[in-house]
Amino acid sequence: MEKRDYYEVLGVAKTASPEEIKKAYRKKAIQYHPDKNPGDAEAEEKFKEAAEAYEVLSDPQKKQRYDQFGHAGMGGAGGFSGGGMNMEDIFAHFGDIFGGHFGGFGGFGGFGGGQRGPRVRRGSDLRVKVKLTLSEVANGVEKKIKVKKLIPCSECQGTGAENNSGTETCTQCHGTGRITRIQRTILGDMQTQAECPTCGGDGKIIKHKCPHCSGEGIIRGEDVISIKIPAGVSEGMQLKMGGKGNAARRGGVNGDLLILIEEEAHPELIRDENDLIYNLLLSVPTAALGGQVEVPTIDGKVKVTISPGTQPGKVLRLRGKGLPGLNSYGTGDLLINIGVYIPEKLNKEEKKLMEELAKSDNMEPSTSSKSNFFRNFKNMFQ
Repeated sequence: MEKRDYYEVLGVAKTASPEEIKKAYRKKAIQYHPDKNPGDAEAEEKFKEAAEAYEVLSDPQKKQRYDQFGHAGMGGAGGFSGGGMNMEDIFAHFGDIFGGHFGGFGGFGGFGGGQRGPRVRRGSDLRVKVKLTLSEVANGVEKKIKVKKLIPCSECQGTGAENNSGTETCTQCHGTGRITRIQRTILGDMQTQAECPTCGGDGKIIKHKCPHCSGEGIIRGEDVISIKIPAGVSEGMQLKMGGKGNAARRGGVNGDLLILIEEEAHPELIRDENDLIYNLLLSVPTAALGGQVEVPTIDGKVKVTISPGTQPGKVLRLRGKGLPGLNSYGTGDLLINIGVYIPEKLNKEEKKLMEELAKSDNMEPSTSSKSNFFRNFKNMFQ
C-alpha cells in the first residue's frame, strides 16, 4: 500500500510552523487513540500513520530530506511502520507532547497527566558509510555489510533472566517504573515524579540475572545486514533502516541503522545533480572535418557524430544518458563539452602543412565567429 503524503496525513500545509505541526499531530492522536477507539483496526493504523508523519515533520533535517525527495528520501523506512514500532513505542517517544503523559492502553484519561508506565528502552542508532559507483547510483544496488553491534543475548533470549527465571514486580514503584515525591516549598507541597532507583524504570526486577550478559540482555556481536539502496541517491544523503541498530536492554526497541551515501569518483564522468558531464578533446582535423568518436556513458561507450567545423565550447547533449531521479521522475542527460587539442610541438612536415593552411583566408576567424567566441567565453563566468 502506497504511503500517503505526511502533510496530508496531519492536514497541514508545507509552510506550517513547528507549533502548527505539533498541534495537528496532537489533534489526530487524540482522535484516533486506541483507548478512544477500542477494537478499531482502522483507527489504530491512522494513529500509527499520524505518529510516523510527526516523527519526520517535527525533525528539521528529516523534514528537509522529505520535502526534497519524498518517501524515497527516508530510505523506505522513514517512520515507525518501517521500523516495526508498536503502540507503546509511540507512547514512549511522544507522550510528553500532551503536557502530561500518554496513558498507555490502560485508560484514555492519561492525556490529562496521568502516570507513565514502565519506560520502553530503546537501543542506540548505528551509522555506516556506503560507497557507490555511478553505475550503482544509476541502477540501484543491494549490498551486504557486516556490522559490529549490540545483539540480544542468546543464553537468555534478551530477557536478562537466567534459565527463564522471569521477573517480579518492583515493590518500591509497584510496577510503574516511577516514584512520586512530595516536596514542601514556600508555594506549598509540590509533587514530582522520578525514575525508580530500584528497578531503573523497568517496573520489574530480575529474579536471577543471566551470567552471560550480567542481566543486561545484550552482548557485543556482529550482524550481516542487507541494504537495498534505490537508484538516484546522491553524495551526503542519509538513508534509514528502522530496527537495524543496536539492540536494547532486556527486550526493548532496537535502534536504527543510518546509512550515509558516498560516491566514488568516476575516471571520466562528472556528476551535476542528475546530469553527467564529459569533457571531450578533439584533434584539429576531427573538429574541422567532422567524424565519429566514442564517449563513455554509465552503460558503456557510445559513438557520437561530430559535425564538420565543430567549435571549442560547443555542448552536445545525449538525452536520457544521465542518472535517474530518486523518485523516478525522469532521467538526466549526458552533456559533452567540446574542446580542441592544439599540439605543443610540430615536426617539419606538420609545421609546413600548418604554414600552408595559415595562408588560406578560410583559416582566419570571421567577425561572427569572434562574436560567438567572446559571448561563450563571457557566459562561462556568469
